[in-house]
Amino acid sequence: MRSLIWFLAGALALAVIVCAAALIFVTRAKGFSARAQPSVLEKMAAQTARALALPSGAREKKNPVVNSKEVLADGKAHWADHCAFCHANDGSGQTEMGRGMYPPPPDMRKEPTQQLTDGELFYIIENGIRLTGMPAWGSSEPAGQDSWKLVHFIRHLPTMSASEVKEMEKLNPKSPEEYEEEKQEEQFLKGQPVKEAPMQQHHH
Repeated sequence: MRSLIWFLAGALALAVIVCAAALIFVTRAKGFSARAQPSVLEKMAAQTARALALPSGAREKKNPVVNSKEVLADGKAHWADHCAFCHANDGSGQTEMGRGMYPPPPDMRKEPTQQLTDGELFYIIENGIRLTGMPAWGSSEPAGQDSWKLVHFIRHLPTMSASEVKEMEKLNPKSPEEYEEEKQEEQFLKGQPVKEAPMQQHHH
């Protein structure tokens, strides 16, 4: 039995060495660009890191917030304001920030995310995942009410309609320039005279 354990340990160590050597070889040849698509090995490593980040008790936690239209609306607004910058309104991860991250945000509508339990999703939202772009969004509210509402919204992502995704754009954070542009467009549609935004002075 002991010899079998040593054999398996040796085989595992050899596999790690071979993978590390292959990674060094590829890195020297191509560099370490965040624009590259993660390899199969890196995807497995990322999934393993996520699994290891979750404590055993997280899986069994139940969502204490009862789902409703109001709860879903709150979760949607929170997502649009805090999460969509990286994950997109529809959860696809197809944003400028998301595409530039390594590893990129997962498509939250698909099975690898949707098969997680409510407790696991809650833990990830609250505590983040190390060595990824996922920060810890731990809520200051008692019992993390906002995070539990987000869990309900994440469950809703696969069934969102195109019109619903479009409507969420109104909830996304906007720069002063974008606010001014929307204001001018609204004035134009109402037949009101559009005021030109004052040109900014650049001092040197």
